[in-house]
Amino acid sequence: MPFGNYNQFESRRLILKKLFARFGAPQEPPSPPVKAPGPYVASSLNCIYDLLFCDDPSLFRPKTETQTSDWRSILFNSDPEPIAVRGVAEDQMQESRVRMLAFNWLRQRQLGVPKKELLGVIVEIRPQEGLLVLAAYADGRIRYIGRTGKLVVFESTPAGVADQAAKLLAASRTAIDHIGPWEGARLPPPPQGNIRMTFLVSDGLYFGEGPTATMQQDPIGAPVIREARKLEESVIDAVREGQHMKNVPQS
Repeated sequence: MPFGNYNQFESRRLILKKLFARFGAPQEPPSPPVKAPGPYVASSLNCIYDLLFCDDPSLFRPKTETQTSDWRSILFNSDPEPIAVRGVAEDQMQESRVRMLAFNWLRQRQLGVPKKELLGVIVEIRPQEGLLVLAAYADGRIRYIGRTGKLVVFESTPAGVADQAAKLLAASRTAIDHIGPWEGARLPPPPQGNIRMTFLVSDGLYFGEGPTATMQQDPIGAPVIREARKLEESVIDAVREGQHMKNVPQS
């Protein structure tokens, strides 16, 4: 499923339906997504995988009363105030995933949101075994799940890794300039041999997917893949040097 508009998608005879839907918000707040079986054996890892995409707010819901401060008290209020939610969405100092939750809330209620503000990118590669996932967010946070299920978390990212993450985000901004939001629920993890790029954007999830060899030749997808592979190398090098978090947060 290379990038491009719908006509280009058809001309290339790639068969996943509705690659890019019309621009605009859903007509009514959608039901919570129906979860497909997770890609990992460990349920805790599947939860972290789902948290990457910010499309299921229940995963972020505070477990105790003491956790209802800051943004949680706004987004998980029994009757959230739109002005307060917008304040969270527009707060450049807030975590990118939290901002995405707030933008989703506004969009689902047909309240205006800015278009094409990139908050993060998740690259998934399905080799013969396992699922490799690399997520980079506009606030500098990084999540990496290796083929064997090893989890790496950067909350405060080393300079070299941060520089490469910025290049990936720049390539991703160029990509989303050529495509539009996906109107359906998030798809299950990509099948074997495919690569998928999911972009967390203020006006929805954008994505492109296809066989890895095809996507590496795609004029829009190839730069994203190239920068993602370089970021993976930077992450692995930083792990070898012991620069990642040892006590991994479950989010």
